[in-house]
Amino acid sequence: MILVCDLVVRNGWKRLYPEDARVVALSELLRLMPIHPESVRGEKFRNPNGVGRKSVDLATRRTGFDGVTTHGSALDGEVVRAFETRPDEMARAAHLIREGVASGAFRGLPEGAVEEAEEYSAPEGRLLLRRHLARERDRTVRRRKIADALGRGGRLACEACDFDFEARYGARGAGYIEVHHVVPLHLTGETRTRLGDLALICANCHRMIHRRAPWLTPAELRASIRRE
Repeated sequence: MILVCDLVVRNGWKRLYPEDARVVALSELLRLMPIHPESVRGEKFRNPNGVGRKSVDLATRRTGFDGVTTHGSALDGEVVRAFETRPDEMARAAHLIREGVASGAFRGLPEGAVEEAEEYSAPEGRLLLRRHLARERDRTVRRRKIADALGRGGRLACEACDFDFEARYGARGAGYIEVHHVVPLHLTGETRTRLGDLALICANCHRMIHRRAPWLTPAELRASIRRE
């Protein structure tokens, strides 16, 4: 999706057709990616028609598009929003993916497999080189947030479900809680984080907040828990 959306953006946010040389080239590149087993790579796998179709799904999700949108996935919308709000970063990500495929850096990654559940096994434990972009985070902010809560005479309890690690695990859990950015960094971009921008969250609630977009705020998750 990132590679197709990058192509759509460079085409002026317009769809591309299967016979377009850029689509054909991208189709060939996608077919080289070693993340799908050979058994599923049929004649139509990632073919130019499929790439062209995905370009329509993405182009029609652009903010302000006044035509008829296709029945794409929710992830289509997330990718489009990312390219709209962080164009340079996403263009760089697309470049790294293309470079990785073309150079063979992704070769050797385990492919998917279809086996009976009781017979399934998978190789794990190898050291892999991963290339990605990540938002810079300042670890001192987390420590200061926790120190601030304790300094105010409070306890380190989850702001969504009230779970207290020390109360549950004793000395092993003392001083521990996860810290969550209420407004995600991928939305704010480069910014200066204040303690008020952070929330104390337990691991389970943190997972639930990030499980799917749009992400809930701690207050919204707390309200959801209470409704249950």
